[in-house]
Amino acid sequence: MLKIGIAGIGFMGMIHYLAWQRVPGSKVVALSSRDPKKRAGDWRGIQGNFGPPGKRMHLRGVRAFETFDELVAQSDIDLVDICLPNSGHCKAALAAADARKHVLCEKPIALNVTDAKRMVASASKAGMQLMIGHILPFFPEYCFALSALWSGKYGKVRGGHFKRVISDRPPAANYFDAAEIGGPLIDLHIHDAHFIRLLFGMPTAVFSRGRTRGDVVEFAETQFVFEDTSQMVSATCGVIPQHGRSFTHGFEIHFDRATLLFDFAMLGGKPHVATPLTVLDAKGKATQPKLGSGDPVDAFVAELREVACSIKSGRPSNILSGQLASDALQICLRENQSVKSGRLVKI
Repeated sequence: MLKIGIAGIGFMGMIHYLAWQRVPGSKVVALSSRDPKKRAGDWRGIQGNFGPPGKRMHLRGVRAFETFDELVAQSDIDLVDICLPNSGHCKAALAAADARKHVLCEKPIALNVTDAKRMVASASKAGMQLMIGHILPFFPEYCFALSALWSGKYGKVRGGHFKRVISDRPPAANYFDAAEIGGPLIDLHIHDAHFIRLLFGMPTAVFSRGRTRGDVVEFAETQFVFEDTSQMVSATCGVIPQHGRSFTHGFEIHFDRATLLFDFAMLGGKPHVATPLTVLDAKGKATQPKLGSGDPVDAFVAELREVACSIKSGRPSNILSGQLASDALQICLRENQSVKSGRLVKI
């Protein structure tokens, strides 16, 4: 039985708690939260942009602690699931590794590359696995694209465009604080940076143009440069005043023998799929593969199954690795640098 302790019960902590219930051979045995109501199981104040709203939870058999230190000291915990604010990821992950616990940490891995490297090195030295919760490859449309790459079904991947934009109603007051959340590139675009890294490898440089808010980028367009100059990859990301469209993401990915299309948005508070996952093949056909249920929580279940399998098998995940997450962070920081300098920045 894989025993889990969840650090932080906000929206993501709640989603992880619900998803772990559906992972065979795994059990949440402890959690930590500074909020006494949450420790008592009153999660009614939790609300996110997808999934179920918070409710009263029956936490029978789950030990609840006020501090992370109390949680990580529990000898029976195998995995610490870190769902703390971005600025707390590094300190918590280092403490968990010191306590010889495996770690699943929500993205981003950290707010700077130095901390990310410390996290990777600390876990390696302790003989523990460090996995970063980059959920995007587990959503069915993105999972399909990644599987197409790995199988070679449509030949070599040649390039694509990715987008991820939210309305100017950020989820936290300190969203644009570089030392707390990191802004849209670090908290939002990093999903696509990680996925681009998975599909195309590590870029050699980036060229980004955009707008800044304080020390962070508010909105940007990026061209990624690769050693293979035939790979043409770009991305759009950020925050704009589009309150009627609170969120949108999608992609167009080009393979030798097919193009994959996907476009989703929240319009007026309701989900709208402008383009379901569509495969345009070389014969002129446009087909829409059958995917999963479409319930976002299912993606988290798949992600946590990957985590459990990685720990139980001793074979680290090739999707959730700390090094890949560190690479994604480095890409985003270079994009930020490119926007500010107006120049191409090498990685």
